Parts: sequence; C-alpha cells; structure tokens
Amino acid sequence: MKDKDSYLLIHPDDSVCVALRDLSAGEQIIINGNNINLKTDVSFGHKIAIKNIRITENIMKFGYPIGSAKSDIHEGEWVHTHNVQTNLAGTLEYQYNQRSNNDVKVKTSDRTFRGYIRNNGDVGIRNEIWIINTVGCINKTAELLAKMGMENHKEREIDGVFHYPHPFGCSQLGDDLINTQRILANLVNHPNAAGILVLGLGCENNYVELFKQSIGEYENKRVKFLEVQKVDDELEEGLTLISELVDYAEGFKRQPVPVSKLKVGLKCGGSDGFSGITGNPLVGAFSDLLVDQGGTTIMTEVPEMFGAETILMDRSTTKEVFSKTVDLVNDFKEYFIRYDQVVYENPSPGNKAGGITTLEEKSLGCVQKGGFSEVVDVLPYGERVTKTGLNLVEGPGNDLVSVTALAASGAHIVLFTTGRGTPFGGPVPTVKISTNTALFEKKKNWIDYNAGQLIEGMDMDTLKHDFFEYIINVASGETQTNNEQFGFKEIAIFKDGVIL
Repeated sequence: MKDKDSYLLIHPDDSVCVALRDLSAGEQIIINGNNINLKTDVSFGHKIAIKNIRITENIMKFGYPIGSAKSDIHEGEWVHTHNVQTNLAGTLEYQYNQRSNNDVKVKTSDRTFRGYIRNNGDVGIRNEIWIINTVGCINKTAELLAKMGMENHKEREIDGVFHYPHPFGCSQLGDDLINTQRILANLVNHPNAAGILVLGLGCENNYVELFKQSIGEYENKRVKFLEVQKVDDELEEGLTLISELVDYAEGFKRQPVPVSKLKVGLKCGGSDGFSGITGNPLVGAFSDLLVDQGGTTIMTEVPEMFGAETILMDRSTTKEVFSKTVDLVNDFKEYFIRYDQVVYENPSPGNKAGGITTLEEKSLGCVQKGGFSEVVDVLPYGERVTKTGLNLVEGPGNDLVSVTALAASGAHIVLFTTGRGTPFGGPVPTVKISTNTALFEKKKNWIDYNAGQLIEGMDMDTLKHDFFEYIINVASGETQTNNEQFGFKEIAIFKDGVIL
C-alpha cells in the first residue's frame, strides 16, 4: 500500500514499511487507517516501524522474520542496525518436504532469438575471439595481443578480441589449481567465443599440456595454443594465430535459435532496500518466463541464501537435489567457520547504507531472483550446467568471482541487479538493472535497465514482458550492454588455499 508515494508496505503481516523518499521526524503516514507519526528521520529505502515492537520480538518484512529487536522499538521509529539483530547462527539440519509433483515436464516454445550455432551443437550469442592465459605472468602479453588483434581485425565480421587477466595458474596447489583450471577451461569451451587462443608461459603449474586435460575435446580450428617461452616473437606468432581464428569465426552467421537454448545467470550486487522489492523480483519473473519456455537460469551467491535457503530447498525437484542444496549451504557455512569468521557478517557497509539491516533481509531479497520455479540441479564451483530450468551453482557473494562462475557454468548473459551501482561486467554480456530510478538516471554508462519503474506505477506483468524482449534483443546482438560498449569485461577466480 502507498500513501502519497511516501512508503511501501510489502506484506500484510509485516511490522515495518519502506520509505519511498527521505522522510523527516514529525511527518505522518497513514497505514490501514492508522495515523503514524515519524519519531525519527528515515532515508529512502530504509524501514519504519508501523507498530510497537518489543525487545527480542521478530521484525517482519516480506512476510518473514528478518531479525529481532535488540531493544524496544516504537511505532514510527527508524528500524535498522542500531535496534535490530540477526536470528541466524551456525549450520542447521533441514527436513525434506516432498513435492506433490516431482515430474519435470519438458517445455517447448516457438520463440526464437538469433544466435550462432557452433560445430559441436552449442549456441553462442556473440562471435568473439578470446585470449585465455594459463598463468598471470603473461597478463600483459595477452593484453597486447588483444589490443593489436582488435586493431588488425576491426573491419572483420567478429564482435571483438578480448583477454581476461587473472593472478593465478602458478604457485597453486590442490583445489585452488583445480578451480583455476576448471574456470579457465569452461571459458575456453564457452560458445560466445568463436575462437580461442590459449596462451601459456611454459614453466607454470598450469602448463599447456596439463591444461588441455581440463579442456577436454576441442576443435583444432577453434582452439589454438601458444607457449611464449618457446618462440622468438610471441606477439608475431600470437597475431598469426588470431588471424587464423578470425578467418574461422567469420564462417558463423546468426540464425534463428529456440529460446530454450538460452542460459542466463542471475546476480545482485551493491544491493539496497529496494533490491528485494523491484530488481530481484523482476529478474525472478524473467527467470520463470524463460524456464516456462524451456530455457535455463543459474543462481549462485551461496552466503546470500543464508536465512532464506528453505525457500529454495522446498522447491527441489527430488530428494537428491534437496540434499545437494543442504550441502551447498552448510558446506559454505563451514568454510566461514573454518577461518574463524562470523557466518553472518553480512550485509556490506554499502548494503546497510542502502537500507538492508541483516543477512536474513538481504537473503530474502536475493533468492527472489530465482522466481518460483523448481530447482532442478545443484553444481559445485566451476562446473557447467547440464539441465534446463533453475540451477544453483556453488560460489561466494563477491561480484567478480560469482559473475565469472556464472559465465563459466555456461551463462550466455548475466542479469545483475544493483541499488548502489557498479561498472563491473563479466566475460559475457552483463545486464545492469537498477532497483531505483535515481540510479538509472545518474549512471547511464553503467545501468542498462530500470526496475525502479515498479514503484512508480508500472505493473510487473507489463515490465517483465518488456524486459524479456530486451534480453532477446541482447541475445540477438541487436543491443549491446554497457559493459560491452565501455569494455567492462573482467574475471576473478575463487581462492581458498596457500600460494607457494
């Protein structure tokens, strides 16, 4: 409910509402016929108590507890970190609730987008040349080759030559080395890249012949290898190989592809008090729409499921998927505990400034990106999705690492909601969706789409279909995202162990 566009009550059971503009002490709002006088100033996106809340009583938002009162909170007071604490602690045991219908129906749609069908049957939405270096020592060599290759072939029918620097590939052991190899190998196999130059140094742990085992089968015309220690002039040799890859890439043309082939990653970062009200629900509605047409969506950010994980668990298609989701959540909590870190030391300072108080509140907003679809599979970090529908992938909340994990899992596009704003983009088109109109108008070079329209009179059904059409245009190459236009294309790889 709204009152003169000053507040939003999300659920009838909530004990707080959200300010839709900066409000001052002494102002009055009317909720369900009750006059509430504000006792404190409340900023845009922050919460107001709409009833008296006793100490230890749960604070309700989205119809769920988002924490409990640290002290008595009076009607009309600002509700935030000074008077609210998390209810979360440690790992938990969960009960499997079998769904009434576990049969996942094969869904079809006549809808298409224009993509590139690769020789192995995979579908890409861009026709790019990627330089993947096996080790961080040659980041600058890869950068030079990408720059020179782009200049040499700027008139050719490709979408660019790109490199993705990282600090790893040497002095790594165990799981860290395996994670690096998996992420890089999955980028090599990503269908948005028509051609790949794998650039090695020659003395690294992740040396080329070993890395080939992670890549698996590959097409010789599509993937080229160069160890720079073995040649006299690595730039000359590299440019020759890039030229061969460009020739190969020009053999692919856009053609109609069923929308069921589309894989989309779901991400939020720089969240604010409206992330769970506008941006994430819009992405969730899109996810349901794509899944209903046989497509695939992928969620990660495991720490930002804490406190809302049962919502996802209750949508597991099978007991096996449920058990994998339990392990996904509890294993990540154990990771925190292993390093003597507070499991619920979240949200970030920027989140708090934007109106998010506890991890429960953040998580309840975060999981809305998955809409209401069933969870069909749960994958370890660095693995590729194989099932259509909504998938969960292991990964942290960190923007750079999680977007990279989504791309490596097979996402053609990543949808990235934000209330605070960020220029970051991954190796695939990264659509920035603002949770509020002010950010959309302020950061034109960052933000691609405005979900803030949902608190300005636009209805969800209209907006989700408009957004769906926008994503089809992005997938078809008719629209470039800001991260593509301005070169915001980066990767980051998860690290847990020692560096020698």
